[in-house]
Amino acid sequence: MQSTVSKIKKIRDALTAIETDARVFHYRKPTDSKTRRYIVWAEDSGSAFGANNRNEERVISGTVDLYTQREYDALIDQIEAALNDVTHISWSLNGVDYDDETNLIHYEWLFSVA
Repeated sequence: MQSTVSKIKKIRDALTAIETDARVFHYRKPTDSKTRRYIVWAEDSGSAFGANNRNEERVISGTVDLYTQREYDALIDQIEAALNDVTHISWSLNGVDYDDETNLIHYEWLFSVA
């Protein structure tokens, strides 16, 4: 069974390998960062599947969020392609909204990696 940390790092590695000017942050964007196009990802839960009186497989779930001012941002497709390249992952686009206060479009994907 792969370790929890190695599963979390799969997501990090996939997102940081994307060739883009957008910054990638874990958990949150630092308050002193002025970037207006960025990715934030975080693991937020886990589950285990048992057999023979022990946990045999652990699944880590979380979110990937893109914040952008660009309509039809090509980074959307790049994030989805990067997630597709992660082994043993499922993901879905959970929502898209626009924030009037920041003038940013927010895309959110849910992921689970086994």
